[in-house]
Amino acid sequence: MIQTEAVTIPEHVHGYPEVAFGGYVAGMLARRSGAETVRVDFRRAVPVGTPVALPVEEPGHASLIGADDTLLVQAAPATLRITAPSTPSWAVANMATESALASPKRQVTDCFGCGVDCEPGHGLRLFSWAVPDHRIMAAAWTPDPRLADDTGELPPEIVWSALDCPGGLAAMVFDGLAPGAVTAALTTTRYRPTPADADYIVHAWPIHHNGRKHTVGVALSTRNGDLCALAEALWIAPRQS
Repeated sequence: MIQTEAVTIPEHVHGYPEVAFGGYVAGMLARRSGAETVRVDFRRAVPVGTPVALPVEEPGHASLIGADDTLLVQAAPATLRITAPSTPSWAVANMATESALASPKRQVTDCFGCGVDCEPGHGLRLFSWAVPDHRIMAAAWTPDPRLADDTGELPPEIVWSALDCPGGLAAMVFDGLAPGAVTAALTTTRYRPTPADADYIVHAWPIHHNGRKHTVGVALSTRNGDLCALAEALWIAPRQS
């Protein structure tokens, strides 16, 4: 008999209403995986506020199983082959965030990653926007200390969350990804610790797209441009009715 434990994603950790935030779920499974580079594939939406099963699996692997024994999410060791473009300066990233907050085109939500309606400590409040004359989205981000773990570090759930929304926005702004798209896969490598009491720059860029599928890159760096984490994400647009 396979050993399992039950986990429940807190209700405020959502992207779309009642759906667990993809980056957070991916980070949770990556931590359980323990592999240096992890790919997380989303098969079904993970609910918030509802227990799901986390089976004990072989090292490097992890998954979430729904109440009806349906596979929801799966994580496995992977290889990441993308290279990040140069990190924007803190000043450029800060201007992008200011533009995001000032733009009337920005959707106001309580998304755990990019929602301006999230209370500090109950969301990342990471606001990315396009960098002029570049196919890059950027954000200046100072995490709320309440996002840290007991050691003062940002846990994998938060680091992976920071690598989620900016990629989707890059695909939407530069390659026409339709609203309502979802993260289908997220592959990430972490390079250095990420203390909560620090400033970070997040930047994202489109890589390619084919039909409903959009591949993007996202990087998390220190204020000085030292790479902390790098991700490749696959986003899928909703089917046309």
